[in-house]
Amino acid sequence: MVKLNRIYTLTGDDGTTGLAAGGRRPKHDLRIEAFGTVDETNACLGLARLHTRGDPDLDAMLGRIQNDLFDLGADLAVPDDGKPLGYEPLRIAAVQTDRVERDIDLLNKDLQPLKSFVLNGGTPAAAALHLARTVARRAERVMVALAQDPDEHVNREAIRYINRVSDFLFVAARAVNDNGNADVLWVPGKNR
Repeated sequence: MVKLNRIYTLTGDDGTTGLAAGGRRPKHDLRIEAFGTVDETNACLGLARLHTRGDPDLDAMLGRIQNDLFDLGADLAVPDDGKPLGYEPLRIAAVQTDRVERDIDLLNKDLQPLKSFVLNGGTPAAAALHLARTVARRAERVMVALAQDPDEHVNREAIRYINRVSDFLFVAARAVNDNGNADVLWVPGKNR
């Protein structure tokens, strides 16, 4: 259980931050960058939800994803180095990815087919969801880069999960744009 009674610890003043399993890393370390970018995604979702309160089903989906993103941060903050921890670390599980896929299918069934790439925008909710999507994609890129390091381990399901979240956010942005009818479409070379 988490118990925070003091917010500033002074331990990060040297440019390092602590991992949940112990040990310290430089604040620019890829693992720190990965769970920091997941946190940014979560913050973007918090802003997006200010615009989705009128749709309780979508808002509930986003709330579940926000909670899962904390699970993802916990997963990344406890690297699997093969040493016993004395407890079972929290890991993203396939059931979480599967649920996001079901939510994508539910939202996607009523969308108008795409005829072009979609520009970020339309309604305020769509713009906020597109912003969250781009940050989720950045989190995914950092996680994949981290996984490429032979000295690091990243849960493969965690990568699948963040990939699916960004897909969900794209579909959700289209859904709040009147099921795609209010999408702002890219017109190649329009301003030449």
